[in-house]
Amino acid sequence: MKFKSDDTKIFALGGLGEVGKNMYCVMNRDELIITDAGMLMPEDDLMGVDYVIPDFTFLKENESKIKGLFITHGHEDHIGGIPFLLQSVNIPIIYAPNHAVGLIKKKLEDRNIQYKNLVVYDENTKVKFKTMEVEFFRTTHSIPDSHGICITTPNGIVVTTGDFKFDLTPIGPTANIHKMAEIGSRGVTLLLSDSTNALTEGISKSESKVDDALSEIFKRENGRIIIATFASNIYRLKHIVDNCRRNGRKIATFGRSMENNIEISVKGGYITNKGIFITPEEANKLEPGKVCLLCTGSQGEPLAALSRIADGVHKQIKLQPNDIVIFSSSAIPGNAASISRTINKLYLKGVKVYTNTSLNDIHASGHGSEEELKWMLRLINPKYFAPFHGEYRMLKKHTDIGVMCGIPKENNFILSNGEVLSMYKGKIKKDGFIQADDVYVDGNRIGDVSNAVIKDRKLMANDGIIIIVANIDTKNGKLLGNPNITTRGFVLVNENEALLKNLENVAKKAIISKINGSINYADIKSEIIGQLSNYTCKKTGRKPIILPVIMDIKR
Repeated sequence: MKFKSDDTKIFALGGLGEVGKNMYCVMNRDELIITDAGMLMPEDDLMGVDYVIPDFTFLKENESKIKGLFITHGHEDHIGGIPFLLQSVNIPIIYAPNHAVGLIKKKLEDRNIQYKNLVVYDENTKVKFKTMEVEFFRTTHSIPDSHGICITTPNGIVVTTGDFKFDLTPIGPTANIHKMAEIGSRGVTLLLSDSTNALTEGISKSESKVDDALSEIFKRENGRIIIATFASNIYRLKHIVDNCRRNGRKIATFGRSMENNIEISVKGGYITNKGIFITPEEANKLEPGKVCLLCTGSQGEPLAALSRIADGVHKQIKLQPNDIVIFSSSAIPGNAASISRTINKLYLKGVKVYTNTSLNDIHASGHGSEEELKWMLRLINPKYFAPFHGEYRMLKKHTDIGVMCGIPKENNFILSNGEVLSMYKGKIKKDGFIQADDVYVDGNRIGDVSNAVIKDRKLMANDGIIIIVANIDTKNGKLLGNPNITTRGFVLVNENEALLKNLENVAKKAIISKINGSINYADIKSEIIGQLSNYTCKKTGRKPIILPVIMDIKR
């Protein structure tokens, strides 16, 4: 797509209409600035897909214009796509805050990707290009070193908040409200603001409330404590460590992401009590009241540490009758059922379980609620507003909040991925679309898994597969013997012998009807698929994948 050269373009390659794979771009003439490069965990219907990442086609086509990638913070939905981006597109430099740099380095090491231009920025950093300037302001989130980004262009100022909340009693540093207000006083043209909790009224809970609640549990309970929380919530991990130190407990960690985040946090100085960590073997030798097990699995993931502990299949940890399990987390949409299953298994084992309720303040969101979103709008005071980082209902509610805060209704934009805003001399309008599809990562394959492949996987999962192997004498144009039928996930073989015999006969007739005269393999396979599909649908109501295999036997 060709743009008018004098306009500044703003668009998202991910993060709109979804919570994940955040990636936003600002382009002015021959300069392109990228903010974040995240990934999205697939829904259950994306069978076999490991990650969903943004479509990098536009970036590849405009590779020479890219000036840098700027990271707001180190959560997966903001940095998870970086390894795949670097394999597809030349990114000249990546600017990221200190903690995010540690996470990115670890991620690249795991995939054996060499990249040297990874630069740490702080709140005082300014990066100047020919026509644009980038600066940063500190925000409060559930991970250290979170920032918003301000991009000054010839056509106006664009501010993106990153993920944020306003917590006046946080575990880490407070947000720099003064700098936000100062940026707002310059006359911001467009604000892109986090919409994750736009549907939640009031003000989000302070992280210090969680610290108080966990402290009470640690003082009250004498058994072994097992805590499941988000591995990326470094401030939560920090005050768990502090509670353990105050109450004479040692910590053993379980789950690769938990171990990685603890290691990076210790190296970065965010967690200072390195000696408090012990091995699982050492934990098993201590008295229960002297131990805390910190593990992944707060979302009921089947392979995570807590799920394996609940199932009794963890190699190192077995539940004890006096164990206390704490879910210091909230349910990500779509995970409630799996979390409930894990909790039920824990109760069946006789252990005490704490979850986040009105009686137990053991989790606080890292995203601001409605009143905090209003506060951000008032501080930045933009002329135009485009909410981001959220499903459509969240974006819609956030624009309603924008109108409440004095932004004219016509100046609010609910965008989709790929939809372009054009900014010229302080005025903004919609200006077409660029390609911004979902790209599926399956193992080491990037983008090879199409919607057609996903559809086939669903068919196999629901209706199974039928494989027909037929031997044909191509020289004499004869079928040699009967076709061999093999099924997987279609019917139980021992109980459906008559059906399988009929399938064999249908396939045989289909083959014979197509081997008179010259033999065309494509025609034979097409006839087998057509005849068997009609027959299986009529007899069973199911539509399995039909896979014919023709063996050319020359005599």
